[in-house]
Amino acid sequence: MNIDPQLPAIDAGPFRARRERFIAHMNETGGGVAVLPTAPERARNRDTHYPYRFDSYFHYLTGFGEPEAVLVLVAGDEPRTILFCREKNEEREIWEGWRHGPEVARERFGFDEAAPIGEFDQRLPELLANQPALWCAFGYDAEWDARVLRALNTVRGNARTGVVPPHAVRDVRAELDEMRLVKDASEIAIMRRAAAISSAAHRRAMAATRPGRHEYEIEAELLHAFRSAGSQYPAYPSIVASGANACVLHYVSNDRRMEDGELLLIDAGCELDGYASDITRSFPVNGRFSPAQRDIYELVLSAQTDAKAAIRPGAHWNAPHEAAVRTLSQGLIDLNLLTGSLDEVIERGDYRRFYMHRTGHWLGRDVHDAGEYKANGEWRPLVPGMVLTVEPGCYIRPAPDVPQAFWNIGVRIEDDALVTDSGCEFLTDDAPRTVEAIEALMEEARDGAA
Repeated sequence: MNIDPQLPAIDAGPFRARRERFIAHMNETGGGVAVLPTAPERARNRDTHYPYRFDSYFHYLTGFGEPEAVLVLVAGDEPRTILFCREKNEEREIWEGWRHGPEVARERFGFDEAAPIGEFDQRLPELLANQPALWCAFGYDAEWDARVLRALNTVRGNARTGVVPPHAVRDVRAELDEMRLVKDASEIAIMRRAAAISSAAHRRAMAATRPGRHEYEIEAELLHAFRSAGSQYPAYPSIVASGANACVLHYVSNDRRMEDGELLLIDAGCELDGYASDITRSFPVNGRFSPAQRDIYELVLSAQTDAKAAIRPGAHWNAPHEAAVRTLSQGLIDLNLLTGSLDEVIERGDYRRFYMHRTGHWLGRDVHDAGEYKANGEWRPLVPGMVLTVEPGCYIRPAPDVPQAFWNIGVRIEDDALVTDSGCEFLTDDAPRTVEAIEALMEEARDGAA
């Protein structure tokens, strides 16, 4: 089979191995058929669509990035993997670009079979017949749910011919969530590259920041760095928040003029080959921290350092958050922003006035990635290969009981942590984190511009 020479090379091995692993799990739990669609295309307005992005679960098992595709996994003694996808269409390819077509897709991505997507609805009842279980994900897309239920009811309607429908419906995403929690070598390699691209983007943004520029100008610097290095998209809408905006956790307007003496908080990361990075840096617009800004920044950095030290195999998921809360609470007491003993401040939750979010989340194909945080009612223990963010913060709004020097200081420091055999590794170390490194980078940029 001839494959278009312009197509980038792809290693189908990791995707094939994941499919085999999932089928093995299906066999261990009684077998059946798993059906996973990719994401549909979505209209932005009238006849214009949003940029297409595949479904994370589907792509995790296939590596196939085109819309209008479904993966079917058949367990049993003779397992099969089947891809349904769009046929070759010369006219549509003139307008929309290359399509693999079933035969090329089968060869390139390592499926046992491939067929036109137009045959899916007809063949699905046949594939479900006499199978013990249907593995699917109901409740996410009503149109897809109805499509699968029609096929299931077709099988049930043939009961008098001796056909037996699946008697169990299992959540395909529950097991895939467990698989996705621990990254394999190919995933970690992509995430390292994504982290490097995003780290370079944050350095570029710091160097470009000046009083009088607008937040959207700095956002443009980030987007330029992402795309020029090969990233396909931002992993999420970039937060570029100056002054009081830095105290708005999910601020995305990015339209304010930055002023001298303020801090700028940037929460931004790229997506590369389906994997997200997620970095936050906070720094002075004019390149120099004021004493109050430095106090809060150093406190948040200490909280992150202590949270990182709590990440190691066997430690539970909440340990980094607990460490960050203790450090932040004690620092806020020392700065006279909170009163009482450390245990009292934590027990009462007083620290939530200035730190109201968690210290991290899973990271992978989704920014807030798949996987439960508790197992059997207990915080999940960390194991090598997990990737999580570490992102303590402190956000101080104007208030009568807060010294004015602290007003509108919003600081968050976020890095992407890979759990290793001996502890953890920050994948995003190339983005300057210390006060000294940030000020040195910004001073060098100012001198270069002058």
